[in-house]
Amino acid sequence: MKKVKCLLLISGGLDSMLSLKVLQNNGVSVQPICFNSYFFNCKAAQKACDNLNVPLRVVEIGDIHLEMTKSPKFGYGSAHNPCIDCHLMMLREAKKIMEAEGYDFLATGEVLGQRPMSQNANSLMLIEKELDLVDKIVRPLSLKLLPETEAEKKGLINRDGFYSISGRGRKDQIKLAEELGVKDYPTPAGGCILTEKDYGNNLAELFEFKPEADGSDCVLMRFGRVQLSDDCLMVIGRNQLESEWLENSKKEGDMILIPEDFSGPTVIMRPFRDVEEDVLIDRGIGLILQYSKKVPEEFTVEIR
Repeated sequence: MKKVKCLLLISGGLDSMLSLKVLQNNGVSVQPICFNSYFFNCKAAQKACDNLNVPLRVVEIGDIHLEMTKSPKFGYGSAHNPCIDCHLMMLREAKKIMEAEGYDFLATGEVLGQRPMSQNANSLMLIEKELDLVDKIVRPLSLKLLPETEAEKKGLINRDGFYSISGRGRKDQIKLAEELGVKDYPTPAGGCILTEKDYGNNLAELFEFKPEADGSDCVLMRFGRVQLSDDCLMVIGRNQLESEWLENSKKEGDMILIPEDFSGPTVIMRPFRDVEEDVLIDRGIGLILQYSKKVPEEFTVEIR
């Protein structure tokens, strides 16, 4: 008898861990898959799969995610987070793998009503229609609340072995985790830096000043104080760890300023277009002085 196998999009959170266990308990061979981007990574998913003793498949989507983020079809959430488009993108990539490699269906850890923008009934249906995946996505934790899936119609899975969890609470999931022996799971967290308003505002401004912004620009803004102008991205380290990280993030064309004989932040400056070197140096020193508590009358700044 042929073994039923599926691709499960896994974030590393409790819902996706439970979904994996539920699918396995229903006789399905599960391949967890996680997508790596400039805005999120697969560390939590890797830890979850290690705990569950299942190999994780990681797929890089940084560049296509970045381009989508600049102009999402379905818009943004409360920050610069295109959650519906992001979910569409990951499912689209997973669908390609499913069809190319002969998996029987896709599955996700989504819980109906848990996220107001991307996990309400209308959004789930919208996503399925957009990708020509109507009734083809299995959501183990909410399966009994949703229309019958193709996998059920084909007899690949039986609805009785799944659940009817909904809403934003976690009581049902925690109870199920105890029943399934899932012990080491993280507390709820966004995981995606696009949901952070400060970062989202900076990213929107970056796209305005530099429409061709690339992944290294987006990553550079993840740490430190960010200041943008129409000709330059500037990041100021807030502590020693960030300052060291900025030093290691330099690429061709960048300028780094480091205080030598007093305690102050490292500043990295990435011009978008031709800017006179003296102008950049003056700006950088100004930022160092602005964020330094005590500066001697005479001081030295190393310029790289």
